[in-house]
Amino acid sequence: MQNDKLKEVLKQHKLWLETGGKEGVKADLSYADLRGANLSYAKLRGADLSNANLSNADLEGASLYYANLEGASLYYANLSEANLSIANLSEANLVYANLEGADLSGANLRYADLSGADLRNANLIGAYLYDADLSGANLSGANLRYADLWGANLYDANLEGANLYGADLYCANLMDANLSGADLRNANLSGTKF
Repeated sequence: MQNDKLKEVLKQHKLWLETGGKEGVKADLSYADLRGANLSYAKLRGADLSNANLSNADLEGASLYYANLEGASLYYANLSEANLSIANLSEANLVYANLEGADLSGANLRYADLSGADLRNANLIGAYLYDADLSGANLSGANLRYADLWGANLYDANLEGANLYGADLYCANLMDANLSGADLRNANLSGTKF
């Protein structure tokens, strides 16, 4: 997508947010090619970015609250400190993405590929990670309280000091994962592979 067109979409979306939808236009960036785009601190709350290519994009500190990123490619994207609360990231490619300190509370990450992702100190309270691939991911210090990790692949993941209190790890793969200092109290570990 050309930079001028992207700027106009962001401008219209900002107006749409500020006026409660009375003016401007909600951003529809579905299927957009945004590889390497600089969207740091962009206000994209509620935007449609489904199936967009955001590989290597800079989304540091971006507001993506309630945004639709289903099937989006965020390979190597920088999402550090971004607000992805209640966002739809189902089937998204987040391989090697930087999500350090990001807010993913209540986010839908069903079938998402987060292998090798940096999720240090991320907020994943109540996140839906059903069958997600988190193999080799760094989740040290992450808050996964009450997260749904049913069938998730956490092979070789770093969960040092992570909060997994009340998390559902039914049939999850935790083989070779670093769980030192992790809080697993009240977690469902039925069928979990260690």
